Parts: sequence; structure tokens; C-alpha cells
Amino acid sequence: MPIRITGMNSGLDTESIITELVKAQKTKAESVKKKQTAHEWKQDAWKELNSKIYKLFNGTLNNMRFSADYSKKTTDVSNETIASVVTGDSAMNVTQKLKVNSLSSNAYITSGALGSDANGDIVKNISGSSKLSEAGVATDGTIKLKVGSQEKEIAVTADMTVNDFVGKLQEAGVEASYDAKNQRFHIASKEAGKANDISFIEDGSDNGALSALKLTETSGASNIDGSDAEIELNGAVYKSTSNTFEINGLTITALKEDKNQEITLTTRRDTDAVYNKIKDFLKEYNSLINEMDKLYNAASSKGYDPLSEDEKAEMTDKEIEKWEEKIKTSILRRDSNLSTVSSAMKNIMLQGATVNGKQMYLSEFGIETLGYFSAEENERNAYHINGDEDDSAVSSNENKLKAAIASDPDTVIEFFSQLSMNLYKEMNEMSSSVEGVRTFGKFYDDKKMEEDYNNYKTKIKEQEDKLKALEDRWYSKFSAMETALAKMQSNQSAVSSMLGGL
Repeated sequence: MPIRITGMNSGLDTESIITELVKAQKTKAESVKKKQTAHEWKQDAWKELNSKIYKLFNGTLNNMRFSADYSKKTTDVSNETIASVVTGDSAMNVTQKLKVNSLSSNAYITSGALGSDANGDIVKNISGSSKLSEAGVATDGTIKLKVGSQEKEIAVTADMTVNDFVGKLQEAGVEASYDAKNQRFHIASKEAGKANDISFIEDGSDNGALSALKLTETSGASNIDGSDAEIELNGAVYKSTSNTFEINGLTITALKEDKNQEITLTTRRDTDAVYNKIKDFLKEYNSLINEMDKLYNAASSKGYDPLSEDEKAEMTDKEIEKWEEKIKTSILRRDSNLSTVSSAMKNIMLQGATVNGKQMYLSEFGIETLGYFSAEENERNAYHINGDEDDSAVSSNENKLKAAIASDPDTVIEFFSQLSMNLYKEMNEMSSSVEGVRTFGKFYDDKKMEEDYNNYKTKIKEQEDKLKALEDRWYSKFSAMETALAKMQSNQSAVSSMLGGL
């Protein structure tokens, strides 16, 4: 902004005078800015709401419209200490007999104590950093380790440390560590099962290293072979290197060996999962509809406009926040687009769905709204499941939905998949792309709103240009006046000087 020095000759407060003269034009410019700000807040409100609507549309409804998504199954195990079961969708709804004959285990070798005498008593301290020569390895050699059906050669030198040797064992494909407190090597197969047994081969190539490192039976080592798991399911025997079996849609994990106990596995449709799926859908729907009603029915903020910078300067931060919050909470009040979306969703829910040629409604499953006088304000379109223990308003009522799922789950699933499909189609239509107006997935005219926002930028620029031009004209006029006054004062001084000289 240019620095102007005015009123030097006239003594007038030119700045204040011009400010008042252009006040009307400045008000016009500020009015457009306020409209742009309000428009931006409306865009933000729609973006936030749209993300919630789209989540219901593309997430929950997108899944619920397919009946297969309800077909979750579960398996009851008569003794859960013996086995656990994860049920796949392809599992049969039957009761089966299971026995766990054996569990799988890893092969394990525990060495004798390094630095011990013939009785096994430790007489010399051998740490992880000790050289193998301190443990009795006199010359270099090669140790042969058998892992499953493969033999691995490990070079051993007297100068190698105990920790170095552990590293060599690990490189050979086994789990290995050194217990410095008890001065023993612990070596295990990486995988369980008989096929993964481990052992050291004594053929003299180690030059006595195996014996010095206490890895032979005669030097105090113990060796436990790996074992396979074995189960009997309906009389058929299954073996595995792990304790987990995948059989005909069931993932069975053997937990405890008990050849004498036969347990039952009862696979059934998971009715609790169906109930919870419907409950979660209604909870999300209710939350969204309640918010939409609250936004549409918000109290009027008539008389409240976004504040200009000059207006903000006269208020505290708390006052500004409260003022703006009043506008933002009512920004979608009586919004026609909001009404269109919420009304369409409510109508689909009221219409119900057709199952096997019969028109059915939510009320037949004990799902209803509370009614105008019973429900809280802006919650009158929310649905409640009668008998839902988490809903105090209807928890004492009979739970028809659970009863329906237990007696005829196929009808319940078909109804809700059709209802979800109808709602999905309606919302898909409402969020379809319209050139120049809306992009796909938007339930409001995002492109049109962005265009309107940019138009405000143009209007603001035009108003600011007019304001500047008007200010410049007035400053020019006052400058001309100051120049004229300066000349007049100069002439008057000259005349007075001449008269004074007579």
C-alpha cells in the first residue's frame, strides 16, 4: 500500500474523510468475501459429511448386499484344551469326532557342560568369548551335522570362540545358543517333525572336537528326536510336521495329546455374527441419519455472517470462535441436497425388501423407530432392535431378530442383503458423476461448489479493483485541492511581502 502524506495545507484529516467516502464500496467488497467464506465452510461441512456417507455406501452396504457375506461359520469344540478350530466358509454344518494321538515337536540336542570333568562337574569356566582350545579342542577339524536328510559340514578351529561356533551352527540351518551360566550348547531344529531330526556324525574327521565340545552321548550330550503330530478325524488318520491341520474347511490346531479322549467338533452357521452384522449396520446408519437430521434441522443463524478483519479486531478470540461456531453448525440448515439424500435413504429403509415373492419390512424382525414423542430430537428416524441388551430404550422387549435368525436364518439374510442392495443402488445413483456438477462418490455438487468458490474470487478482485480506483480518484481530488491551496498560500505570502515592503 502506498504511503500518502495529506492535509498539509488544508489541515483536513484526509484519510478519515476518504475512508468514509469509500465505505459503501468497501462494504460491497467485504460482503463478497463473507459470502465466499460461508461458501467455503459449507464445502468443508459437505466434505466431512460425504466421507461418512461414502463409508456406509462403499464399505458396509457394499459387503452386506451379498448374502455370502453373512455365511460365517463357527465350530464348537467340546474340549478346548485338546484342540482349537478356525472355521472356513466351505466347512460342512456337521458334528465330527476328533482324537489327538500325538503332538509335533522339534528335535533337540543339549550338550554336556564344557569345562567339566569325567563326573560332569564344571572345573573350568568357559564363556562365549573363550576359544575352543580352552574347551579342549586341540586341532582343526570338520564337524558333520545332519539336518533331516542332509549333511552339513562345519569347519572347527582351535582359535575359534564359542560364540563363533554357535554362529557356524546357525549358518548350518539350526537354532543354536550357548548357555554361559551352565556352559552348555542348546541346538534345535528350525521346523518340528520327524523329518527334521538333527544329529552329529562321528567319523573321526572332527579330530576329537565333538567330544571336547561335549556333543557326543559319551561326553554327556542328550538328543531328542523330533516327532510328527497325528490326529484322527472321523476315524481317518492325518499326520503333520506341525500341530495344525487344514481339513475340508477346518483349520484344526492340536493342543494336547490324549489318545483315550474323543472330542466333538460341531460346525454351524454363526448366528451371533449375522446378528452383530445387522446391528453394526443399523448403528452406522442411525449415526449418519441422526447427524443429517441434526444438520438439516439446525437452529437458524440469521443475522450472523463471517467476520471481517476489522470486526475480528474488536472481539476476543473466544467471542470469534463462538460467533463462527454459530454459523458453521447451521451451515447445512434446510440444505436441499441434504434433504434429497437423507429422504431417499429413509424411503428405502421404509420400503423393506421382497423375499421369495413376499414383501417384508424391518418391523417384522422387531426393528422399529421409537416414534415422534419417545425419541430424542433429531433421532426420530433411527432404528432400534427390540430386545437389544445394549439399547436401554428397547432392551426389555422381545428380541424378534435373534429368534428369526435362529429359526430361519436364510430369510433374514436374504431380506437384509436385498435391503442393502436397494439402498446401495439408490446411493450409487445419487453419487454418480455429472459433468461439471459432481464427481463419482460425491453426494453433493462438489464441482459446482468449487466453481462457485472460484467465481467469488473473481468478484472479490473486481470489487477490490473498484475500491482502489475510487480511493485513487478521491486522493487525486484532495491532492489537487492541496496543490491549489499551496499555490494560493504562496501567492498570498508574496502579496503580503510586497505590501509589507511599501
